This record gives sequence, C-alpha cells and structure tokens, in this order.
Amino acid sequence: MSSTVTKRALESSLKQMLLKKPLDKITIRDLTDDCGISRMAFYYHFRDIYDLVEWACVEDAARALQGKKTHDTWQEGLTQIFQAVLENKPFVLNAYRCISREQMENFLFQVTYSLIRGVVDEQSREAPLSEVQRAFIADFFKYSFVGLMLDWIRRGMPEDYPDLVRDISLTVQGGVANAVANFSRANEKADKPGPVIKG
Repeated sequence: MSSTVTKRALESSLKQMLLKKPLDKITIRDLTDDCGISRMAFYYHFRDIYDLVEWACVEDAARALQGKKTHDTWQEGLTQIFQAVLENKPFVLNAYRCISREQMENFLFQVTYSLIRGVVDEQSREAPLSEVQRAFIADFFKYSFVGLMLDWIRRGMPEDYPDLVRDISLTVQGGVANAVANFSRANEKADKPGPVIKG
C-alpha cells in the first residue's frame, strides 16, 4: 500500500468508527484491524490518533480550497471550508469534544491562513510590504475567521453557515486591500527623509 492509500484508509476507518463511538473509545488496534495494516504501519505515518484526526481535517479542507485563494474566489473558498466541515459533522463534533481547543485551533489556523495568505499576496503584489507585514495581515483575518468558525462548531454546526459566510464577507469587504494600502502608506512615510533643519 502506498503512503497516501494507507493514510486515506486510516482516515476512512476513523470516520466510519466515529459514527458509532466517541474518539476517546477508538484504539489504534481498532483502526489497524479494520484497515488490515500493522500497528507499525500506523506509527510510520502518525504519532497517535489525534495526529490522524488533524491530518484528516487539514486534508479535507485543502481539497475544498483548491484554486480558491484569490480575491475573487476567497468567499467561495470560505464557503467550501464550512461545507467540508459540515460534511464531516459527526467526525468534527467528536473531535471538537475530545481534542484540546488548541489542537482544533491549530488545524483551523492552518486551513484559513492558507486561504487568506493567497488573497493577501495577490492584493499586495505591487505593494512595498515586508514578509512580516503580509503575514500580520493574514494572521489578523485568520484569528477572526477561526474564532467565528469555532463558535459555529460549538453551537452544533447549524446549517446557517451561508449566512455566516455572507456576514464575514460584508464585514471584511475591502479589508485586505485597505490593510495593504495602509501599510504601504506607512512604509512610504517611513522611507521619506525628514526636513533638513539648517542651523
């Protein structure tokens, strides 16, 4: 079995088992027996079950986001992140209850940073921004998105996410472009020499 096939088989087994029992009751042996692979093969790919959960979440979101990292498509990308999470509702809710908030945040941070950073890079292509400034803008929006998504998951993932995506979109409309413009102006001012004072 190739590495990707093995990982996908473990992901599929985990998702099926999570429909029947909580994450903390599933063992590595349950998964390896179901897939017909050795424990050693499991540990070759993942540190533990939580590592598999994180990988599965990031993979699902990455598939949903393919080609959606531009200014014109980021809203569609955000919608597809919500759809990917909702399609795996039993899996995500189970993971949310069993893994630490920090682990859940980390996986959502990875996913949303990738989406927003693509938009920031596109909007700042011609702007005199440093890498630190681009990362800061992406981080600023990332923390907002992840907070809202965690709250939505905490509420049981109601199917009102299109309304939430619309509200997020209205709130940040022009926000990335404004942030890029503001940093550009600040950088230009910092680069201008001050007035020469003659004594």
